[in-house]
Amino acid sequence: MSNTILILEDEPLILMDLEFAAQDHGCEPLTALCKEDALAFVAKREADISVAVLDVSLGGGHTCLPVARELDRLGVPYILHSGDLDRHDETIRELDAALIAKPACAKRVIEAALSAVSSQSDGAEKHAAE
Repeated sequence: MSNTILILEDEPLILMDLEFAAQDHGCEPLTALCKEDALAFVAKREADISVAVLDVSLGGGHTCLPVARELDRLGVPYILHSGDLDRHDETIRELDAALIAKPACAKRVIEAALSAVSSQSDGAEKHAAE
């Protein structure tokens, strides 16, 4: 079964690069340029989403925080992808997730996201065995 990756990124070229990298890894990308579109994907396809890549700083002063909180509530792992580390340091600390600083190779970002899925699966299997 292939993984479905939600990608929230407000820069269209970066979004497209991540989308292609996800497809190259055999994943189905769900792409969103704003938090509203990402939240709509989560509401509609929550059972299908394996992992998410979230840009921390979105246009208009918005952040990925509402999306991250909803993913946390659903138990969906995510990684943060941000180039604005100083301005959103507090948001990043609040979210307990791996961070990949921009600029980063899209392949590396997607591999980190897939690693988060594997880590969560390994932890769930270990917990079930106990």
